[in-house]
Amino acid sequence: MEALFSTYSLEWLNLLLRWLHVITGIAWIGASFYFVWLDHAIKPPKPGSDLEKKGVAGELWAVHGGGFYHPQKYLIAPKELPEKLHWFKWEAYSTWLSGFALLWVVYYCNASAMMIDQSVVQLSSLQAIGIGLATLVVGWTVYDLLCRSPLGQHDLAFGGVIYLFIVATAYVLSSYLSGRATYIHIGAMIGTIMVANVLMVIIPGQRKMVDAMLRGEQPDAIHGKRAKQRSVHNNYFTLPVLFIMISNHYAMTYAHAYHWLVLAGIMAAGVMIRHFFNLKHKGRIVWAYPAIGIVLLLAVAITIAPQPRLKQHTDASTFSLVQNVIAQRCVSCHSAQPTQEGFAAAPGGVMLHAPALLRQHADKVYQQAVQLKAMPIGNLTHITDEERAIIGAWYESGAR
Repeated sequence: MEALFSTYSLEWLNLLLRWLHVITGIAWIGASFYFVWLDHAIKPPKPGSDLEKKGVAGELWAVHGGGFYHPQKYLIAPKELPEKLHWFKWEAYSTWLSGFALLWVVYYCNASAMMIDQSVVQLSSLQAIGIGLATLVVGWTVYDLLCRSPLGQHDLAFGGVIYLFIVATAYVLSSYLSGRATYIHIGAMIGTIMVANVLMVIIPGQRKMVDAMLRGEQPDAIHGKRAKQRSVHNNYFTLPVLFIMISNHYAMTYAHAYHWLVLAGIMAAGVMIRHFFNLKHKGRIVWAYPAIGIVLLLAVAITIAPQPRLKQHTDASTFSLVQNVIAQRCVSCHSAQPTQEGFAAAPGGVMLHAPALLRQHADKVYQQAVQLKAMPIGNLTHITDEERAIIGAWYESGAR
């Protein structure tokens, strides 16, 4: 009963942290998207106008919620520091903190099921967790060093190198962790880079500018330039991270034999689509970028599509064999009262402990256990290829 209560408590903690992560993520991404749009949409004031004399670099008028807004951006800073100055940082910090806590609850508290794939390599839970944590540290360190290097002054080349670094990291992780854990740690690595940009570069730079104004000095424009660069990087990271956040629902991606390559294609599509919108905000519509993104997504979808198998004929005894396989390999998680440690409820609400339930979920069982081989998670119950074939033969004969 104590173990069940502990698992049930973790499930509630999972729910609340996921909810919080989504809320704070929306706040952070929403603010980020708005300010990137604002940077691209503002126009220089009229020459000789009062705004130009005040040092305003750009302005625009907008209407929203029944009101008119007139945001202005200064080239470096206003002549006088305003009494009330809003900072945008807690959205980023809260998103990372809730995400890291969620990573710990979902993956690290149940590493044997969620991170380790026996068919990839034999690891202990501590080893798997160590690899995951090291990924976050190494990712930020490499990214930051590259930003500060001469390469950081060349946006296109820098973007290409960072993309290749992320893909290479996914490939390395795929040699040690399960596909699902590989995806989530690439997302966590990118998310760590994004929040570290805010914590280590953007906010400290803004503080130096404010401190200079308080001393009556002209702020150094380099701080604003660096902050803008990191902010733009975060903007391009966003769509790949959002995909990874939802990818655990789509085993067809992370369960593929070359899941790291699948991720590379989808991330590239996200960057192309984001670039289209960034150009659109500037008044340039270049349809080639979303077209490339769509082609990439279609190429991935077609490439990873399960291959049709020849229909097989089976007799009535096949169903009893399937039931035995399901009872031994799946029911410990997929039942009304799971006995597998770390599961308080059947994953996805799919229960297979009764014949009627097995027939009801035949499509999902076939897809996850036979086509994708994504279940059981990390092959915890050591299902064999012969047993997968039994399920496949039953399903392909009509799932009677």
